[in-house]
Amino acid sequence: MATQANPTTHELGRLLKAWRGTRGMSQIELSLETGVSQRHLSFIESGRSAPSRHTLMVVAEGLDVPFRERNQLLLAAGYAPQYVDDAWDAASFAIVRRALERMLSQHEPFPALVMDRHWNVVMANDALRRMLGSFIDLERYPKPRNLLRMIFDPAGLRPFVEDWERFSASLLQRVRREAVGGAVDSAMHELLASLDVSADTRALAANDRSAELPVIPLTLADANHRLSYFSLVTTVGTPRAPGPQELRIECMAPVDADTERWHHP
Repeated sequence: MATQANPTTHELGRLLKAWRGTRGMSQIELSLETGVSQRHLSFIESGRSAPSRHTLMVVAEGLDVPFRERNQLLLAAGYAPQYVDDAWDAASFAIVRRALERMLSQHEPFPALVMDRHWNVVMANDALRRMLGSFIDLERYPKPRNLLRMIFDPAGLRPFVEDWERFSASLLQRVRREAVGGAVDSAMHELLASLDVSADTRALAANDRSAELPVIPLTLADANHRLSYFSLVTTVGTPRAPGPQELRIECMAPVDADTERWHHP
């Protein structure tokens, strides 16, 4: 039996409809995926019915909603969050931090870093700091340093990036491709809007040209040296909390012998 609509159920319905749109699923397709009737899904989206906690999590699983956004769905439905969002320095994060520290250390003498969902650098090895510090003054950027801001800043890395339009367009494509759950959240939209991005770059980013090359390297050059890298990106397997799910480990590999030699002084 449908319940009376209220602002809470309307917000829940709006969120679920948005996620269904992101996944490109009709109500019937979601019903087949989850076992929840299409009629019940329709009532939930319209705010005419409030789902049980179990039903809501079944629907969220069918839509592959990330953990942080599942908590938002639960709150919108009037339930307590299910997934604990511990701080980076919490004891529960210790096992993940130790593994990340080993990865970054073992990747020396080449650059490696760990970023959160908004491209804030939460960990980095000495090689990355040495490489970036040879082009810019890192102290200009408050911690946690945002990699996108450093790259797109006209007074940061941008003047040193070769083939800027092509690289920056591919980076914008990568931001959307690697977004947690395949959806760019509002905070990421705000960050992207704040970057100094030309209309040509945005237009180029809208066209997928990734097939032209197996990788598009980041090449930094000044009067003294030229360093070129491609990246290997790793995520935390089988996460059960928002923090670990949102981490990405980026290990930068030299493209050429000159770059490799620079890292072996």
